[in-house]
Amino acid sequence: MHGTLKKMHTRLESPVQYDLPLGDQRIALNPMIGKPIKLMYTGHIFCVHCNRSIKKSFNQGYCYPCFISLAQCDMCIMKPETCHYEAGTCREPAWGETFCFQPHFVYLSNSSGIKVGITRQTQIPTRWIDQGAVQALPIFKVQSRHMAGMIEVSIAKHVSDKTSWQQMLKSRVESVDLIAKRDELVGKCKTELTEITERFGQQAIEFLAEEPSVDIHFPVDTYPVKIKSFNFDKNPDVSGVLHGVKGQYLLLDTGVINIRKFSGYEVEFSM
Repeated sequence: MHGTLKKMHTRLESPVQYDLPLGDQRIALNPMIGKPIKLMYTGHIFCVHCNRSIKKSFNQGYCYPCFISLAQCDMCIMKPETCHYEAGTCREPAWGETFCFQPHFVYLSNSSGIKVGITRQTQIPTRWIDQGAVQALPIFKVQSRHMAGMIEVSIAKHVSDKTSWQQMLKSRVESVDLIAKRDELVGKCKTELTEITERFGQQAIEFLAEEPSVDIHFPVDTYPVKIKSFNFDKNPDVSGVLHGVKGQYLLLDTGVINIRKFSGYEVEFSM
């Protein structure tokens, strides 16, 4: 089978179920754990937005014109607290209104340790799975991405807002009490949270006091002791015994590969 890669599709079961998209095809990966697989990069890359043939991709699969013109590639997606919609400089105002002005959640997760993050309501639990989180807890529901970003910045003064992907892939992360951590962080951020609430209104921010913590189990039979990362641009042949899948990574006995990083790359898949 061959086709262009896209980020893996997931379903929250125990363990998480993974499908590898190759063009219009999907390959169920869970039954392949413990078996040898091979991905061979053909040398062709296609933009994930406009599908033009390109020599180099940007921002996980875009051609350069799409990268510099699409709102979904703007820096404010990575740093939503810098949203500039109100300044009239959004690259695609209609897209921003649809994507950014919808319910978002601020959450705590445990991947390589406790971190804070944000996601759209429609991306729960996908976002947590993609980050390799073994636990997650929604703590605030807000009306826009901008508000979520402001709360995230406040909480990130006390806890990380990034995942160490190497640490996430090395071992089974120990469980923590996310509810106790939530209460601790909300107390530390009381002043900033009050200011944000006063700016946007009480109805714009909802504290999710009754939300339960979600446990996530990944299909991994062996974790790597050392992390060797594959790169299709340097070596088109990625092969080995599949020991597991976590986040957007395939864990082989020969190394790991981030499938999402190579979105748009055309590969041939075989066993």
